[in-house]
Amino acid sequence: MGLKEDIEIIKETVTTGKKEEKEKKFRFPFGKKVGRSQKKKGYVTVLILNANGVYHFKKYPIEEQTIMHELIPRLATTGHVMFDKKGNPLVILPNWSVEPFSPRKHFTQSQENGSNKKGYQILMAKMKLEQVTGKKSIGKVLPWIIGLAVAGIIGYAVLTGGG
Repeated sequence: MGLKEDIEIIKETVTTGKKEEKEKKFRFPFGKKVGRSQKKKGYVTVLILNANGVYHFKKYPIEEQTIMHELIPRLATTGHVMFDKKGNPLVILPNWSVEPFSPRKHFTQSQENGSNKKGYQILMAKMKLEQVTGKKSIGKVLPWIIGLAVAGIIGYAVLTGGG
């Protein structure tokens, strides 16, 4: 292969060979994902947030709606456990708190203080429905009317003998 051929190959790969970047999916760290048998036994993956912003994952069994982290019982009721598409249970636990993150509690709190996007979506949909629109143009109907008139004239001419 010559230098010219190499340059042509490089040009082709540069112009057409740009790879699409795939969105990386979240994966639990190795050994921290709860398996099928552990799900049946009541285990849950816990994302522990420290006060300095560092996080790490651990697995704990849920016993009487609590988990034991650092010898302190922490709440783990159905309102605190979240699931992904595959049914893997996850609890987000701030290390400084006994109560984990609750999606239901934070959802209702965001509705009360007005930071929820759901109300905005409902208002925008309502505003779009009630939006005043301009006159409807006759441009789409006019060609049909002219075409039917021409077809009628041709049909009349054919039936009467063209003359």
